[in-house]
Amino acid sequence: MNSPIAAADAPEILCSDLVRIYASEGVEVQALQGLNLRVDRGEMVAIVGASGSGKSTLLGILSGLDRPTAGSASVDGKNLLALTRSQRVEYRRHTVGFVWQQTGRNLLPYLTASENLAMARSVARRTTHNASTSELLELLEVSDCADRTPSQLSGGQQQRVAIAVALANEPHVLLADEPTGELDERTSADVLEAMRGVNRELGVTTLIVTHDPTVSDHVRRTVQIRDGRTSTEVLRRTEQHESGDERVVAEEFAVIDRVGRLQLPQEYMSSLELRERVRLTLEPDHLSVWPGHERERAEPDATATDRSKQQTATEADDD
Repeated sequence: MNSPIAAADAPEILCSDLVRIYASEGVEVQALQGLNLRVDRGEMVAIVGASGSGKSTLLGILSGLDRPTAGSASVDGKNLLALTRSQRVEYRRHTVGFVWQQTGRNLLPYLTASENLAMARSVARRTTHNASTSELLELLEVSDCADRTPSQLSGGQQQRVAIAVALANEPHVLLADEPTGELDERTSADVLEAMRGVNRELGVTTLIVTHDPTVSDHVRRTVQIRDGRTSTEVLRRTEQHESGDERVVAEEFAVIDRVGRLQLPQEYMSSLELRERVRLTLEPDHLSVWPGHERERAEPDATATDRSKQQTATEADDD
């Protein structure tokens, strides 16, 4: 049974050992291989990764459009594996809002911007709203587009209206799949800043899945997915210099799961020729990782030295 009110300190999104396997023509493809993710309330997080890394699969599960094969996933305290068909419909109506890469999937072409928002609210069956249609459009800086249809809008304006439509049902979580994938660099930056403004003003938890590297400049936390698992996180914070100027400091961390697994960055593995196995050395305040093949080459040399010593001792005994 899902609790209607989640604990205040509970994460908004929590995935543990999430697995998703697709079967096609007798072949199984493991899109997610034990993924772990925590997003706290009010956070704005970017999920990045190469094509086929599993990021879109993750978004499909969190949106309620797909089901995981194993593991657990919860959003706003709702167990996504336990939802019935009708509960999943209610979940998509009230808990999450979704922004697609193609604006045509967010906006009905024959309705104006205001009418698209009204339609979204009608589908959600909400009778009261914290923000009016005009207020949402103003927040996204497209209030002058209220009476225009999508064909009368630029790509950036379409995506801003699409974000407003995704917020029309007043969701707890805003999910965005490649929201800047069809926009130029400048327009992409404007749209991402608009999403940051929404996150700041409304406090809605925001998760952006993208391959756009510039998204990192607009969020405080970037999570990278590799081979169906979270591999690294980049955390950003603002520091004040002695001169009074502010600067953004970014630190990259490897993600370690509950059983101690972590993924080393590919460039580190290539540089040190790490493969198959490595040696670990526990130091007082850190852990060292050494190429395993160095030891393999060293061991035969040591064995040869021992044999040489034994032969010398035998010859001395014979004398």
